[in-house]
Amino acid sequence: MLSSAEAVKGLRCIWITPIRALAKEILQSAERASEGMDVGWTVGVRTGDTSTSERSKQKRQMPNLLITTPESLHLLLSNKSYADLFKNLESVIVDEWHDLMGSKRAVQMELGLSRLKALKPGLRVWGISATIGNMQEAIEVLLGPAYDKSQASFIKADIEKKIEVVSILPDEVETLPWAGHLGIKMLEKVMPVIKESESTLIFTNTRSQAEIWYQRILDIAPDMAGQIAMHHGSISRDLRFWVEDALYTGLLKAVVCTASLDLGVDFRPVEIIIQVGSPKGVARFMQRAGRSGHQPGATSRIYFVPTHTLELVEAAALRKAIENKLIEDRIPFFRSFDVLIQYLITLAVSDGFEPKQLLGEIRQTFSYHSITDAEWQWCLDFITKGGELLSGYDEFRKVEVEEGIYKVNSRRTAMRHRMSMGTIVSDASIRIKFQSGAFLGTIEEYFISKLKPGDVFWFSGRCLELIRVKGMEAQVRKSNRRTGKIPSWQGGRMPLSAEMGAMLRTMIEQSYLKASTDPELKLIEPLWEVQRERSRIPQKDEFLIEKLKTDEGYHIFVYPFEGRFVHEGMAAVLAYRLSLFRPFSFSIAMNDYGFELLTDEDIPIQEAVDSDVFTVKDLREDIQQSVNSIELARRRFRDIASISGLVFTGYPGQPVKEKHLQSSSQLIFNVFQDFEPDNLLLQQAYDESLEFQLEEGRLRMALERISQQKIVIVNIEKPTPLSFPIMVDRLRERMTAEKLEDRVKKMQLRFE
Repeated sequence: MLSSAEAVKGLRCIWITPIRALAKEILQSAERASEGMDVGWTVGVRTGDTSTSERSKQKRQMPNLLITTPESLHLLLSNKSYADLFKNLESVIVDEWHDLMGSKRAVQMELGLSRLKALKPGLRVWGISATIGNMQEAIEVLLGPAYDKSQASFIKADIEKKIEVVSILPDEVETLPWAGHLGIKMLEKVMPVIKESESTLIFTNTRSQAEIWYQRILDIAPDMAGQIAMHHGSISRDLRFWVEDALYTGLLKAVVCTASLDLGVDFRPVEIIIQVGSPKGVARFMQRAGRSGHQPGATSRIYFVPTHTLELVEAAALRKAIENKLIEDRIPFFRSFDVLIQYLITLAVSDGFEPKQLLGEIRQTFSYHSITDAEWQWCLDFITKGGELLSGYDEFRKVEVEEGIYKVNSRRTAMRHRMSMGTIVSDASIRIKFQSGAFLGTIEEYFISKLKPGDVFWFSGRCLELIRVKGMEAQVRKSNRRTGKIPSWQGGRMPLSAEMGAMLRTMIEQSYLKASTDPELKLIEPLWEVQRERSRIPQKDEFLIEKLKTDEGYHIFVYPFEGRFVHEGMAAVLAYRLSLFRPFSFSIAMNDYGFELLTDEDIPIQEAVDSDVFTVKDLREDIQQSVNSIELARRRFRDIASISGLVFTGYPGQPVKEKHLQSSSQLIFNVFQDFEPDNLLLQQAYDESLEFQLEEGRLRMALERISQQKIVIVNIEKPTPLSFPIMVDRLRERMTAEKLEDRVKKMQLRFE
């Protein structure tokens, strides 16, 4: 029960939120609760969007309830005498824990909680989560593996959330392409849904897709100008705030958005949710559905818009997964030494720390409970001397030891550390500004580098002409042209989750047996007839491999239905194991349903299957032989170097250019690789590339499943509905002046 804040001033409760849009809603709800319960609590927000004046005000007097992010919490821990800020702290609430878990932000949160619990031994910690499969593990990660179970409570609402999934279907399945990624062909079907609703959120999976859908909606419905807006993480803070306020007050009829609005945000006027393309995960889909009907007992309705034919099966799979309460596990990060090093410097920047005491705190966390004395000493040596190799450079000797206390005495080191704290690492961004100085948002440097003055591109719902690029800032002006390039952001593709893959295999079998009443599976039956005529539809106990010979060479198509990342690893392992029969040079392509191996010689796939080519034996060794593990680790090391402070990413508004960051991190990686192979950060790069890039754990489970299935090899004469999208994916990676759509049409005509 909340008590009056009159007797005790200062910080009483911290509410952690993963996204800034949610912070605003929590602020309004907390203020209403404080007023309604007459407890007189003051409430404040501290995120990356908080103004300097508000931060200064909070420094003088903290609110009773502070709504903040993991990054801002660590910034508070970097202040001198930070213990005084938390002396009256009673509880910490971690909201949307499922979103944090499975990222290094959760590790940040674990470390922050370990310090707060040491300062306030009786601290109460609450975790809030709606969509997570491994709930018990999630509790353990939040509270620590040694938490007192007798003192912990698990509270679950007994109100069943109803989610209605409605697919927006084409009149004929032929309307949809066999492969695609935008869904624009379905726009005419979507518009009536938008116009009949009071307020609609239209979720896309990437920011580029949001920009395109926003423009196309205005193209066919210009009367909606002023009633439709766009929201994603690269748009300026002022515009995002305006969109959020307009949603709350019901001024907007539709908002095209990304994940920036899919967590816990309660926009009560929103009636309908539209999901464009498969979100590739059940939990993500349920989160987005929950933005409508956001009241106890209300039904959330979400419309699914397929972007290509096979996504019709994913729609049915999502509905069935929700009915069966099948939600993905979140795999926690473990032993992330880059985050630990950043945390040690954070504490050293403030009041310093005593190593023995701090080690005891850190070993109470899930991520570091197994850290050895030798590893701990390595971390201490790294922050004080730069480790074994970098001790000759002053910039890596950040921390000094005074009477057993580890401290940062350099103001420059402290400032640079505070400027670069956090675990969210992205490519260097260019600030987009009008000549008048108005700030529009940011675009990744690699996109702007492709443009020259006079080129036109779409961003933030505007058609813009590039005037000049100066440093890390691009000046633009409005353009009256109706065509222009659409920015693309790296890392846009999301892989299929394991739970979605399993349900997808079930739906394909039901569709084949005509055992389902789902409208999507009924509509897709003609596609399965083509698949049956040209090849075979895999049953649940079967594993399908297709062989095809074309002018390009010899193709092998393999269908695990395990997601793009798993297929990347499996394709590399299979190619390596096939090369043991005789030397091959393979071209590899993949999507979420399967992968392709292409070579100029006949592939002895039957012989390989007979020799147990899908075995899990020696899997890790074969992965390391089959992929360029050094290159994968080198890519991963760039982020690790940024988080650990090995490279400086720049000051606000003056970020370091991407090519400089990349070259600096690669140089350090090469030095570690050659002269310190047991470096903990280097080993972490290798471990993360296997676990999170190639998903070694899922790959192992997939191979174990395949070993229990009947492997069916079919020789085909034409591409099938399952193989054709993979061939298109390979075309997408090639450099050409010809449009992808035109090339796909040529392929379809050729193979009809």
